[in-house]
Amino acid sequence: MRHRVKGIKLSRTASHRRATLRALSTALIRHKKIRTTISKAKATKMFVEPLITKAKNDTVHARRLVAREIHDKAVLQELFGEVIEKIGDRKGGYTRIVKLGTRPGDGSDMAILELVDYNLGENITPKTKATKEEPKVEETEVVENDVEVKEEEKAEAQEAEVVSEDDSEQATATEETTEEEKKEDK
Repeated sequence: MRHRVKGIKLSRTASHRRATLRALSTALIRHKKIRTTISKAKATKMFVEPLITKAKNDTVHARRLVAREIHDKAVLQELFGEVIEKIGDRKGGYTRIVKLGTRPGDGSDMAILELVDYNLGENITPKTKATKEEPKVEETEVVENDVEVKEEEKAEAQEAEVVSEDDSEQATATEETTEEEKKEDK
């Protein structure tokens, strides 16, 4: 019986599980949002929330405790600087799990694990049907910021419109010159 046994084994040895949770928590703090399986998201949530709570007390001792689990110095600085400022007086519940549905390859339940205070009001809709054009999704994938992608698409669309306007102006100018030549020939 598993009474009062904390943690999820994730079908890994203790060292492999700890390395997986360290990598996922580092990615979560760096990118503010990651896409992974539901069981890994739940395990990462239990792993990263105490680290964020320790980081609220900005002392050398707290930094060393958190640095045991997060080995990237840039991510540590971001956690103790930007992330803690944004969290403010929140007592807990720093992360949120949003279920996405199943993964096309193996039917595994997928989820997005994100920091609550970094939600930009984006609507996350589960994928209903996968297309053949999509590449295989790795077990854990970092989710990009959709706002930057949309801005790039808008810029490309505007450039395409400008090019099409230039082409249409050239085409009308060519038509006018051909009409003038026909009149001169008569």
